[in-house]
Amino acid sequence: MPLSIYLRAAREAGWRITHWPRFLAVGSTAALSSILARFQKRWYACKIEETKLTGDPIFVIGHWRSGTTLLHELLIRDERFSYPTTYDCCTPLHHLVSRKWLAPMVAGLMPKKRPMDNMDFGLLHPQEDEFALCCLGNRSPYLTIMYPNRPPVYDAYLTLDGLSSKEIETWKRGLLYFVQSLAIRDPRPIVLKSPPHTARIRTLLEMFPKAKFVHIVRNPYSLFPSTCNLWKRLDQDYGLQFPKYQGLEEYVLSNMERMYAAFERDRPLIPQGQFAEVRYETFVKDQVNGMRQIYDALGLGQFDAVQPRLEAYVESHKNYRTNQFHALEPAIQEQIARRWHRYFELYGYEK
Repeated sequence: MPLSIYLRAAREAGWRITHWPRFLAVGSTAALSSILARFQKRWYACKIEETKLTGDPIFVIGHWRSGTTLLHELLIRDERFSYPTTYDCCTPLHHLVSRKWLAPMVAGLMPKKRPMDNMDFGLLHPQEDEFALCCLGNRSPYLTIMYPNRPPVYDAYLTLDGLSSKEIETWKRGLLYFVQSLAIRDPRPIVLKSPPHTARIRTLLEMFPKAKFVHIVRNPYSLFPSTCNLWKRLDQDYGLQFPKYQGLEEYVLSNMERMYAAFERDRPLIPQGQFAEVRYETFVKDQVNGMRQIYDALGLGQFDAVQPRLEAYVESHKNYRTNQFHALEPAIQEQIARRWHRYFELYGYEK
């Protein structure tokens, strides 16, 4: 984030910072980002605004921990598509001017695996564009990660429901700016992945009427503990407060309810031929054939040309193992079954 947005977030949190060393360390990078952002604005502002996108974006959607990252990694094996990297998403205001020299300098500081699940990680791996929106100054529920001990913030930005037309237009401009800035460096059609986009179908179609969507679902009894673990790790590793995790289970339960209420409401808006859906448990058993079905559903074509690269990726990750969690308490199981009952019914999972 640039310093102005970083300090705005601290002010909105009432300066209730408990991890002061991290706050100051991150603040120094925010100051650098502010300086570099000036150069990108000066040299690229007009060019970004005038950039036309070639091809329609593909959105990978689904609840957190449902397998969206795996789908993202597989889709970008197709060399016809581009994608935002971790570096792009962390530096959206200056990646065009800093990528060549700053990215190599900080690459060695990055972990090789994601802390929450041991998936491959690094500056050039694909990343969620939601982080870019945060750094651009867009409101996002992800800003809760910065100050995890306060109540969740900007919940309305999960679904974009209830926002004013001005607020929605501001959100749209942020996403469009980021995608256009990426298109300057790589004009290929882009593959974007962000779980919150699952609840934003209506707005995304307003921006990109011919966009394609790949939706993945997973057993709720697996989603719940894995999502709790995700937020715990993000709060612990990136928060500016030492997290207490109060209300975490309720946060996970309510987000799913809101996300899929919005998704099922707006899913019929997606035109035929622009939507594919996979079930995680089936997909991971035969990923190459699962990708073939996605290509057929979306009419992407040229699967035979992509298949060798997909097979190579799957083979190189054949020893990957998902996280294992303790059995859920009966009371939690009951809450999941009761509050997520619609998800169970729609996607054929047993309670």
